[in-house]
Amino acid sequence: MKSNHPYHLVDQSPWPLTGSIGAMTFTTGTVAWFHLNDCKTMTVGVILLLLTMYQWWRDIVRESTYQGLHTSKVVAGLKIGMILFIISEVMFFVSFFWAFLHSSLSPTVEIGMTWPPKGIETFNPMEIPLLNTTILLCSGITVTWAHHSLMEGKHTEVTKSLTMTVIMGLVFTMFQAYEYMEAKFCISDSIYGSVFFMSTGFHGIHVIMGTTFLSMCLLRHLRCHFSSMHHFGFEAAAWYWHFVDVVWLFLYILVYWWGS
Repeated sequence: MKSNHPYHLVDQSPWPLTGSIGAMTFTTGTVAWFHLNDCKTMTVGVILLLLTMYQWWRDIVRESTYQGLHTSKVVAGLKIGMILFIISEVMFFVSFFWAFLHSSLSPTVEIGMTWPPKGIETFNPMEIPLLNTTILLCSGITVTWAHHSLMEGKHTEVTKSLTMTVIMGLVFTMFQAYEYMEAKFCISDSIYGSVFFMSTGFHGIHVIMGTTFLSMCLLRHLRCHFSSMHHFGFEAAAWYWHFVDVVWLFLYILVYWWGS
């Protein structure tokens, strides 16, 4: 039945329920893994979350691409929602920067009144951190290339540039994992280790999320889900990726370069 308004009233869905059950199972399982060295419950939670994510996103793709339910009014609401989400993520990272700057500008006697604390051997900012910075900046260029190509209807150009962006996201994650393996300190080594691994680790998780986001956009593009005028799914992924780039620049300047 055709509605007389441009808004999308969502159908009843089981995915919020299965998602909340999966999140609770995953959280409980993580605690069991930390304290009991038993990861079975956590694995069940991860599987539930992955199944929920796949089926929920599948339904949203159907609504937007095949059913035409994402009108201009709906897309405007989605844009506002994505902007607010990114703002909340900015505040999330501000808390880490605040902790880092507070501890580095006024080091306490417990850490030797020096920064970095005594016994901490920091990373050389001119090695892997600089390489990762170059990779992320280049990925920001390629995702912008993909966006402009999409608006101009250049299908092949979008495929090339988006593939390059996804590859660079994977390479960044690989180098960060290697950096963690080579680290001379761990998360329990004073406030420096805690803030370093929390901030760079959460950024790494965001890179993985953004890479997954862009990978799904690449698959959707290959299935011709996007047009030059209707491609908010990709636009949201591009916004998120630029946010990840900017956060990394602050991490590199403050944590790796100035903080070391």
